[in-house]
Order: sequence, then structure tokens, then C-alpha cells
Amino acid sequence: MTPATAPRPTSRALSFDAVADQYDEARPGYPPALFDAVEELAGRPLQGARAVDVGAGTGIATRLLRARGARVTAVEPGPAMAERLHRTQPDVPLLRGLGDALPLADGSADLITYAQSWHWTDPARSLPEALRVLTPGGALALWWNIADAGLPWIADQDERIRRWSGEGAHGAHSVSGRGGELPAELNPAERRVSWTRRVPLDTHLAHLGSHSVFRMHGEAAATAFLAAERAELLRLFPDGTVEEAYVVELTVARRA
Repeated sequence: MTPATAPRPTSRALSFDAVADQYDEARPGYPPALFDAVEELAGRPLQGARAVDVGAGTGIATRLLRARGARVTAVEPGPAMAERLHRTQPDVPLLRGLGDALPLADGSADLITYAQSWHWTDPARSLPEALRVLTPGGALALWWNIADAGLPWIADQDERIRRWSGEGAHGAHSVSGRGGELPAELNPAERRVSWTRRVPLDTHLAHLGSHSVFRMHGEAAATAFLAAERAELLRLFPDGTVEEAYVVELTVARRA
């Protein structure tokens, strides 16, 4: 059961709430190599670890952490995102809250993860909160799936989105390097994990449309852009299957 109220996130962060099911069904997950790297940099296995997945959304990272044996508590501010997580993973403890004010006791977690969500926090508040909740020796892990703009078709798509909206949807410019905000005294370590997935064109477009840039521009404008994008991509992928390529940017810092 979740609390009835939670601290208020930004309107842009809450824009995902309107597409919670679409988000869960179309957004990419994360490769096993990412969790291997988390274990290496955290200095402990995920098996049995008390983990807190902050900004858990619909629970994409939550279920992968659980599959590695972590005992996960999810923290999510959005009501629709939290409802989807609870519906698909009813046995996961779920708290409504923000990373800037974690609803957790001191020293209660071995690992705190932010999958695609650290950039929605104020690090001046969220970092002290993470260090408060972590047990000594515990680790804070931040990561983002960044579309690999080294592939020409992804770079071209991002440019089309920029011309339309004034910003990208793939995250490379908006979140890349945010792990660098962690202070040097925490000795943050970084890894980059490359991976791909093959999905139907409809899934790729649903994934694209779940990004906040589309939610903030309104349904009619987003629908028109995605229709044009479908025609463009069918020229590149005539069989209707898109091979997406990502680089997961991971930063891990351990509490002394």
C-alpha cells in the first residue's frame, strides 16, 4: 500500500504519468552487463542487497534488480507510474516520494539506484539524502540509456526532433555527464555499456512518444511529428523492424 500523498515533482517529470502504460511497454530495459558493472563498482553482489530504486517509474529497473536477487523498495512520485508498478509487481514495497526527501530511515539501504531519474532531482538535496539512507560502505548508482548518436540514422532522427521542438529526445545532451555532479571525495567511478535491441517500428515510435519533449508539446503536434517519422523510418527499415542502439552511462559512488 502506498501513502495517499507525496511531495510534488515538476510538471515535466509528471508528464510521464499520462503515458504510464506506453512507457512501461515501449521503453528499453537494461543489459545484464550493466548490472555486472554495478556489482563490480559497488563492491558487492546484488543478491540479497537491500536496494532502493528511486524514481522507479513503472518499475523497469526494479524488476531487473529483483531478477538479480536484490531486495528492492521502489520510490516513485507519479501516481499513474506508481499504480502501473504496483499492478505489475504487487509484492514490491512501494513508497510515494522524491529523491530530494527520501521516505526511508537512516542507514537502511545497501544500494540506491537512479535509473533515468537523477536529473529530475536537486543534487544539493538528493545527494545528502542518499548518503543518509545508505549504510556505511553502501553505494549510489546512477545510470542513463543514451541513444547512440554514432549511428547516422539516430543522429539524423535527433536532428529532426531538434528542428521540431528545439531540444532532443534521446537524452545525450540533457542528461549525459550528470553523474559528474558527484563530488570528487566520493571517488565516483564510471562505466559505459553498449547494447542494442530490435523492436517493431510501432514500439520504437511509442518509445519515442513517451519522452517528455513530446508530452510537453501536446498530443496533436506529437501525433503529426510521429506520423512523419514513421514514413521516414520505413524508408530505412522497410521490414518494419528497428535496431536501436544505446550506451548506458553509469556512475557509482560508495559511502565511506
